[in-house]
Amino acid sequence: MALIACGSAAGAAPGALATAPVAPLDAATAQRIDAQVQQVMQRFAVPGAALAVIQDGQQVYARAYGLRDRERRLPVRTDTPFEIGSITKQFTAAAIVQLQEAGKLKLDDTLATYVPDAPHAGAVTLRQLLSHTSGLHEYFDGPEQEVDQRITQPASYAEIIARIADRPLDFAPGSRWSYSNTGYLLLGKVIETVSGQSYRAYVQQHLLDPLGMRHTFTLADKNRLSGMAVGYRHEAGALKRSPYFHPDWSGPAGFLVSTLDDLARWDAGLSGGTIVSSAGYADMTTSVSIADGKPADYGLGLFVNTVYGQPRIGHTGGSQGFTTADEYFPAQKLRIIAFTNLGDKSPEPGITLTNAVFAALQPQQVAAWEQPVAGERADVTANARASFQQLQAGAGYGAFSASLGQRLAAGLGAGLSRSLRGYGAPTRMVFKGDRQGERGTLHDYVAEFGPGVLMPYTVRVDEDGKVVAFALD
Repeated sequence: MALIACGSAAGAAPGALATAPVAPLDAATAQRIDAQVQQVMQRFAVPGAALAVIQDGQQVYARAYGLRDRERRLPVRTDTPFEIGSITKQFTAAAIVQLQEAGKLKLDDTLATYVPDAPHAGAVTLRQLLSHTSGLHEYFDGPEQEVDQRITQPASYAEIIARIADRPLDFAPGSRWSYSNTGYLLLGKVIETVSGQSYRAYVQQHLLDPLGMRHTFTLADKNRLSGMAVGYRHEAGALKRSPYFHPDWSGPAGFLVSTLDDLARWDAGLSGGTIVSSAGYADMTTSVSIADGKPADYGLGLFVNTVYGQPRIGHTGGSQGFTTADEYFPAQKLRIIAFTNLGDKSPEPGITLTNAVFAALQPQQVAAWEQPVAGERADVTANARASFQQLQAGAGYGAFSASLGQRLAAGLGAGLSRSLRGYGAPTRMVFKGDRQGERGTLHDYVAEFGPGVLMPYTVRVDEDGKVVAFALD
């Protein structure tokens, strides 16, 4: 494990962290952070990680853990480059907003205005592409082994789009939210069409250079980056190097490589008016609404949601061998950035670390949130816990109604079990209240699985207390 001293970032380039002297976190808080991080890394066998804590615009803590390269026993440093995956999406979104502010496009124009030959181009708007409400099918969809093989090979834009060109929309544009890399691939093509530059060149000239981001690259640059972290993931229980991820397949949706300091420069520049106007940033950080009027918890290239009852704005990144998170907590004026070189998705170590660090920094806030709200029924909570554990086990299903239990046993439960098993047994099931659904009362819970791992779980029960419907988020 490499330890890097706490302190503010050096340099005074636009978008850099404030350089006025700041005191590091007190020893007790630093120890809480370290203990939480170590527990997460040990529990999920994370090879290496780097994290930074930024308070009121100033870095107050930075530390590196574990190994960037297991085979050569090389430690992570706080300046180690990591793939940042879908954190790239906020760069793409900012470029689109920037181009609107330059008068070169409009977010509410249809895609056909700029890329007329794209699938469903006349039916979806740029804003819907940015907010994952377009209904376009995901181009990464397919059997895992097939996708793993495909993404190691070069591919043209036309070849990738052909994977979904004949697919109908998954839903009417604007009616639902569903995460879609396809939308961001198409937004990259919009940027190229409108600017006359390649996506990579536009990002360099208009986003990276103005902020002095000299340590941000793309997957295409990996072989010439000294000291870059090696990506890993678990396969059949064994930790292995992740498959090669060709940059053609991620592009504007997720092909950037960066460091803690450079990403902090980006955050300061984006929110501070260097990249887009304050009105543009407000648009990016305001959740869109879907057809029923409910917020989608996503703005333009940024999630806008809550954790531990606190507002949060940011994004996660996940690739074959990396999971990362860049999260801002406006009520606390607190930003936490976490990089890991583990690509496992159940759960994602990157967001797990930012949650765990927030809990270490705000223990009283988290302790208050962990108290169940009034109106909890012990019998429903017991069945919620039992049903969740049966979903993880992929067997039993005695906590469910007979009809739902049969559906789970017939095959529905197998996929759920695979996705939930890696979380381990819940340490607690926190009751968050009741609400009325179309078919009866819905009981909302959040399952906790140790530091930083949370999952909302909702059940509806019949008169016998059996679970007749459930939802996982």
